[in-house]
Amino acid sequence: MKIDKEFIHPSHPNHKLKLEYTETPFCCDGCREAGIGLKYRCDICDFDLHKVCAMAPNSIAHSFYKKCEFRFYYKPPGAYKRVCDACRKDVQGFIYHCTRCGFDLHPCCANLPLRLDDSEQHNFYLCEKLSSACHRCGNKGLGWSYRSECKNYYLHVSCVKEMLVESWQTIYLNQNKNGKHIREVQMGMLAPSLKGTLQNHHKGRVGKVRRCCQMATSALRIIISAILGDPTAIIAAVIGALLSK
Repeated sequence: MKIDKEFIHPSHPNHKLKLEYTETPFCCDGCREAGIGLKYRCDICDFDLHKVCAMAPNSIAHSFYKKCEFRFYYKPPGAYKRVCDACRKDVQGFIYHCTRCGFDLHPCCANLPLRLDDSEQHNFYLCEKLSSACHRCGNKGLGWSYRSECKNYYLHVSCVKEMLVESWQTIYLNQNKNGKHIREVQMGMLAPSLKGTLQNHHKGRVGKVRRCCQMATSALRIIISAILGDPTAIIAAVIGALLSK
């Protein structure tokens, strides 16, 4: 698919949006979700869109919902609060909605790859429902998740998003004190949070915790890349290096 370097988007008709790459997290002004990597931006208005949100087609289908036809909306339809069925987060902006079935998907969630291939030989598959507990929250719960090929490791999409939010909240509170690069601090803070969860999950089994941490770190690296709207090798490598410290 051809990618325009700049264009006028209907949600921001006064100025052209220009394609750029950033390793600093941003909030998409379309879906109101976090992003990193490729985005369309208006410097004049400080307006950003995920590449996925900027290029969103008018309608899509998804293999998890074979009877659904998802239509694109600039704001949630109807008078009631809507929740993304993938990540279980509130819908605050751009959304795909199926009128017949009532399902909703953030554009980035709708574009999550069904399979994530990892160079360390750990592949992960997107699942609509969990068959085992998430390694972050310890519950099955609602919402999509990624599971390892061996079916031993699971992470909710919602849990990974929560980890990002928690990390960024800390960063924005402290960035003026230490002056560290946002990306560097944020990515490095994800590993300890998950490691503590795994230590509780495998009490007294040091070797098991170590193996789980290695697998979960691998999962985080590629899942975060996909969730933030830019599952590229560059972003994945950056996250992997920081998480391994």
